[in-house]
Amino acid sequence: MTSSFRPMDRRAMLRGTLAAGAGIAFGQLLFSGTAQAYGWSRTLNQGDSGADVTELQVRVAGWAADSASHSRVSIDGDFGPGTAAAVRRFQAAYGLSADGSVGPNTQAKLNSLEQSDGSTLHFNWSEFVNQTDGTFNGGKLSASQVKENVRRCMYKLEALRKKLGDKPITVNSGFRSIAHNAEIGGASDSMHLYGTAADLDVSGVSNKTVYQKAETCGFSGLETYNTDHQHVDSRADLGRDWWWEDGTV
Repeated sequence: MTSSFRPMDRRAMLRGTLAAGAGIAFGQLLFSGTAQAYGWSRTLNQGDSGADVTELQVRVAGWAADSASHSRVSIDGDFGPGTAAAVRRFQAAYGLSADGSVGPNTQAKLNSLEQSDGSTLHFNWSEFVNQTDGTFNGGKLSASQVKENVRRCMYKLEALRKKLGDKPITVNSGFRSIAHNAEIGGASDSMHLYGTAADLDVSGVSNKTVYQKAETCGFSGLETYNTDHQHVDSRADLGRDWWWEDGTV
């Protein structure tokens, strides 16, 4: 879904507050639901660490690799080689100087992909909520943890969208409550229950192509492309093994 966000709105970007260092589950920071202006207070470079590096990693996680690879950007607050490489790929994709240094121009581009409610430019919370009640309640994690996982998924999907030539992506299924997942016959430990998964449709693009591009976006779970949608998830963020059903394509 494309956003109707106006240019003036983007200059006043807001973001959800992250509770750094508290309430950690499966190595994830929580989304509090409270919006506040986010300001990059410094230029970030390899070797830096802190909450701003963690946020950077969330936003460039979809640029984990140049080609099909079981690679992911660790969301650990330490600006290492993997984060630097992802930053360079992000910069190159958006026509910036690909030097791996996250200064004002790169920070402005990162912020342009953010909406005022903490979602991203081309994806809205409404696309990911549980389809029976429109909330993030009733899953395997708290609603705030699910919402943060969804936000992280959105940034990976922004990267996937860019790699597909800015083709709009339709999210058919995002988060599911345990009850709804059971109703539709979902797997008992489906990644949808954690907010880390999305079932996608890209008009005019084959699922095989979506699968192939997703192999570069840090997605650790990919179901077969031989269905009517393409499933992607980030199960490795929960400490699970990588699973690409069709292998490397």
